Amino acid sequence: MNKQDIKIFGLSSNKNLTKRICEILDVEESQANTSKFLDGEMIVQSLDSVRGQEIYIVQSTNQPVNDNLMELLIAVDAFKRANAAKINVVIPYFGYARQDRKAKGRQPITSRLVANLIETAGAHRVITVDLHSAQIMGFFNIPTDNFSTAQIVASEIIDTISKNKLDPSQCILVSPDHGGLSRVHGVAKYTGNITNGIAVIAKRRPEPNKAEVEFILGDVKDKTCFIIDDMIDTGGTIIKGAQALREQGAKEIHIIACHGLFNGEAVSKMQAVIDDKTVNSVVVTDTIQIPQERKFKGLKIISVAKLLARMIKSSYEKSSLTGVYNEEQDKIVKRVNAYIKGYKK
Repeated sequence: MNKQDIKIFGLSSNKNLTKRICEILDVEESQANTSKFLDGEMIVQSLDSVRGQEIYIVQSTNQPVNDNLMELLIAVDAFKRANAAKINVVIPYFGYARQDRKAKGRQPITSRLVANLIETAGAHRVITVDLHSAQIMGFFNIPTDNFSTAQIVASEIIDTISKNKLDPSQCILVSPDHGGLSRVHGVAKYTGNITNGIAVIAKRRPEPNKAEVEFILGDVKDKTCFIIDDMIDTGGTIIKGAQALREQGAKEIHIIACHGLFNGEAVSKMQAVIDDKTVNSVVVTDTIQIPQERKFKGLKIISVAKLLARMIKSSYEKSSLTGVYNEEQDKIVKRVNAYIKGYKK
């Protein structure tokens, strides 16, 4: 990789993640300046020349969602007008992804609107992580990659089982709803025999950010449960799921999600279920930069920097992205087999 020809810019929402990616790739982070007028208008200007170069812009569209989205669109327009050869937009957390269909009459499909805006601004390619629903890739008419954190999540589960010397036959993966089953199956492909089966929490949503648990499909009694979700927003839904698992006799409950939004009263609610031992741990990735006031005891943050760095490198070198997954899968399989072979009840 010619480190002089690649430019990686981190906008306001993902400064720390961008820094980690650049350190892994041994590339100097390129600089762009974002400033605001008194009325709130933004202007983004690159401090480095991008003429004829391939660039990567790292920006999640989390809270403040609209400010981060507009900053991204303005940056893409600025780089397009600065004559960048190829503009790759890296969106670790894609906001508005939950509005991917008309759930009720007279509602928008905002994720399609956002896809159109990114294309119109001038992006040539989109790279994102664990979209809320994979069909959003079809909203784009430019190449779009939705990278899965299944390997990262599986590694975290394997670490927890190994560290605590847990019985693999008593460890189970849990989907918080029917829609998340494909995500959990993706993790199960890597955990293999170090976990034993999948349970599903059936629930209904009377309104946004509210859920009611109807029943649990699967035997969780005396099991160590790993709930796997794509995001934690206000925390209410996943906490109700964890409480339902406890009522069904679950021994331990670990929550693992890709995106930690922690909006509203999420922090206090999460801390409460950690303190009363309903939940043993909460793990999220750094797709969203979590400020100190949204962190709590029992929270662990794992990084997607290595995943994104390897994907950016493969993209730049035009090499197979599948090879990156396969290489990591071989390492995970060896770890699983070694633990199972050495485990004694």
